[in-house]
Parts: sequence; C-alpha cells; structure tokens
Amino acid sequence: MIAFENALEQVLEHPLDLGTEKVALLKSAGRILAEDIEADRDFPPFDRSTKDGIAIAFSAIESGSDSFEIEGVLSAGMPQGTLSSPDHCLEIMTGAVLPHNADTIVMYEHTEIKDGRAKILKKPVRGQNIHGRGSDITAGAILLKKGTPITPAVIGVLASVGKTGVLVKKLPKVCVVSTGNELVEVEETPLPHQIRKSNVLSLSAELTKKSIDHTLLHLPDDRDLIAGALEKALSTHDVLMLSGGVSKGKFDYVPEVLDALGIEKIFHRVAQRPGKPFWFGVQKERNKVVFSFPGNPVSTFANYHVYFLAWLDRLLGQNTGKSTVIVDEPVPAHTALTLFLQVETFWREGQLHGKLVQGNGSGDLVNLAQANGFIQVAPGEHTFQKGSVFPFIPV
Repeated sequence: MIAFENALEQVLEHPLDLGTEKVALLKSAGRILAEDIEADRDFPPFDRSTKDGIAIAFSAIESGSDSFEIEGVLSAGMPQGTLSSPDHCLEIMTGAVLPHNADTIVMYEHTEIKDGRAKILKKPVRGQNIHGRGSDITAGAILLKKGTPITPAVIGVLASVGKTGVLVKKLPKVCVVSTGNELVEVEETPLPHQIRKSNVLSLSAELTKKSIDHTLLHLPDDRDLIAGALEKALSTHDVLMLSGGVSKGKFDYVPEVLDALGIEKIFHRVAQRPGKPFWFGVQKERNKVVFSFPGNPVSTFANYHVYFLAWLDRLLGQNTGKSTVIVDEPVPAHTALTLFLQVETFWREGQLHGKLVQGNGSGDLVNLAQANGFIQVAPGEHTFQKGSVFPFIPV
C-alpha cells in the first residue's frame, strides 16, 4: 500500500499521447484548442460608428458650420458610402461603415433634425464616436493560444475568424466496466440479493460532461469471461475504467486478469479512505491506461474526481489549480490514511465554507448526492480545529 501523494504522482506520470483531431465548430465546446488562432483581418475590419447619429467632416465645424443638409442614411451591413460635401451630413446607425470624407460622428441626442437638415446642439470633438479599424486586433495577431479551453465565448471568437472546423486535443475513448453477479439493469426489479447498477451510470454522466466518448460494459464474476471482454475492450479503447472486482474477495478477478493481459501494475491499494483498493496500471506499448476503482459508490466517485480528472488535466495540458474550503466544525484525522470526506459547501463573507455530510460509509449513495465535494484530510494523530482550511475537490 502506498501513500496518497505517491499514488497521485504516479498516475500523473502516465498521460497518454493521443494527438489531435479536427471537429466542427459547434462540436468543439468544452474541448481544448490544439492550434493558435490568428485574426484573419483587422478587428474591427473598418472604421465603424459607435452611435446612432450623423457623420460629418469636422473641417465644417472648424469653418463655423453647425447645420448640415442630410443627403442619405447609412446602416450596418451597407457598403461604405461617401459624403459628397462638407456642408452635408449622412445619417448613420451604430455599426455602419464610416463614409469617405467624414471623420466625426455626432449622436442624435446632440442634434435637432428638421426639414431635411441636422443642426448640431453641442460642439463635437474631431474623431468622436468612431471605433477605428484594427484598434482591437490587427490581422495576423494571435487571438487564442493553443491550450485554451473552448467556452461559448471562445466559440464566438472562432466564428468571427471563419473557423468552421477547429483543431483540438483528442480525448481518450473510455470503456466503463462494472463487474459482479449482484448487479442488474436499472429497469429491472432486483431480487433480495441483487442491486441495480449505479456506479457506471454516475461515471457515464461524468464522462458525458467532459464530452468523452465512452461505452458501458457489464461483466459477471467469471474469470474467463472477464479476460475475454477486457482484451476486446482494450483493443478499441484508450482507457479502461472499472468499478468493482479489485478487493481481496475470492471473486475479485480483475487484478490477475489485467496482469495476464499484459497491463503493468503501477500500484494496488492506497493509504486512503474511501477508495483504498484502487488499482492503476498501464500498457505502454499499446498506449493504454487502466483505472480500476473499488465497487462502493463513494469510493468510485471519489477516485474518479481525485485521480482521473487530475490525469485528464495532465493529458490535456491543463492546470485547473486547487480549491480550498473552510470547515466550520472539528475534523478528526486518521492516523495512517488520507481521508476524503464529503462536505456540503456554501459561501459566507466571500469565502467558501463547508460542513461535513455524515454518511454510512463508502456505500452510502444518498449522502453522496447531498455533497458538493470532498475535503482532503492529511493523516495524523490529531483533530483539526473548527475553521481549518482543507484542499477541496468539487463534484
């Protein structure tokens, strides 16, 4: 059994090299950019009006003019117009191209329009209310750097430069595997000795949130069937994520099957609670990784968030940083194990606070649904006092 810090370090030392792929713009949300995005033209691409009003030549103001004949109207989307005379003006709408021979916009609020003429009520400043071409970004400038997470706002930037297809970092293809004769489908009525599947569905929902392509597989407690199915799954997936079958029971075949399939065990059993029987291994030649979590729901859920998500961030080159939470009650440590305790969080005076969610062990599903995350409690022979700050793993 190894310490938690050592286990996490070894997981992070084995990211996969999956390369990149091009996806459609609207399919790229939540992915990670694998290319720098350059401006394909100046932003804005022309001198544009920032107000609804009139476009004039400021030289007329310098000559003492304050009343102008209106010779037309310009709106956003129209080609650039031309002001034919300094004694004239053009009505112009927000976003419209500044016309030739004009250099100043006077908003309607500072004019009086009557009988086809516009009288200026407040002396303007040369160049006012104009958003100059290239004042935001010039053509060729880097708008988005490789490694940027693609948010809805980023989608807008990509659309503005015509990226119908986006190069992103490839995500792992995952096979989520449950084992055990006691598990039945959700729609079935379980017998007294059976339970409905839940772990793999929670994991599936988590992977869906990350846009990760995955399949679900259930295996009975039969060594040969497990071996054949896992070999086939390894041939078509990058990651196996198992729930159950890694403890020391007589029907926990997973560790020996994985060894027989050529998966190198990096570690098995971690000094933590929940999730102590966690098994992690790799097959470097075939670029495969195996996360084999204990079958208890809280153990599976905690290990997914603590290990897999940290591993995924490393694979994608992300550094999400660490969160902390203030716990408003004493927290006892374990003498030898790192604890991951469920907490319900809330904000108070601009700081994240939490209270412990008292469950009934690693099989307590209902309490898991009430928690916002886990705090990480270092081992030791002491109790952390009320108000102590802990690393926080949100879920």
